[in-house]
Amino acid sequence: MSGSERLETMEPNPVWVKDAYADTVDVLAKHRHDLDYHVWGGDWCKDCRAQLPDLGAALEAAEVPASRIHHYPTEKEDDGSKTGPGVEEYGIEYIPTVVVEHHGEEIARFVEEERVPIPVYLADEIETAL
Repeated sequence: MSGSERLETMEPNPVWVKDAYADTVDVLAKHRHDLDYHVWGGDWCKDCRAQLPDLGAALEAAEVPASRIHHYPTEKEDDGSKTGPGVEEYGIEYIPTVVVEHHGEEIARFVEEERVPIPVYLADEIETAL
């Protein structure tokens, strides 16, 4: 599983305001060289198109190296199940799903929808875990 194919939906949102999320960016930047972000999504998925550009912008603002961001384009089967790289290994049922790993150990997971944007949710989880 390489995660080398790019998700267009991870292109940073050009109108995302870094200053409005300074605390989030600080947390992501603090751990930029220690964490890996595994992102499952589909360019066909409306939730992914709505949410992933802000994650892309936050990771860019935090200067997270591209080598730490792994994309896993996912397809939807007729029965609603998802297929693609790492789907079975990571138990992916809904997208977007973002798994954050610290030295190979999962410390945070965002699945489909929360009350706050993906980067804010992950930053809170990262702070709690580390």
